[in-house]
Amino acid sequence: MKELGLGLLIIGLISLVLPLINPNLHYVFLTWIEQWGSAVAWAIRGSIALLGLVLWLGFKNRD
Repeated sequence: MKELGLGLLIIGLISLVLPLINPNLHYVFLTWIEQWGSAVAWAIRGSIALLGLVLWLGFKNRD
């Protein structure tokens, strides 16, 4: 679960940063999120990053 959390965290952070770097460029893996509008898209991106952070921190010390 720690690895899944780290993967979700990285994907979430990348999806949060990419639209800020170049807002005119549309990324294929982010277009499905944009179909529900800007506010919902940011909520989905943030929740993916937050879920990844919670999983990573929650299972960080377990072997």
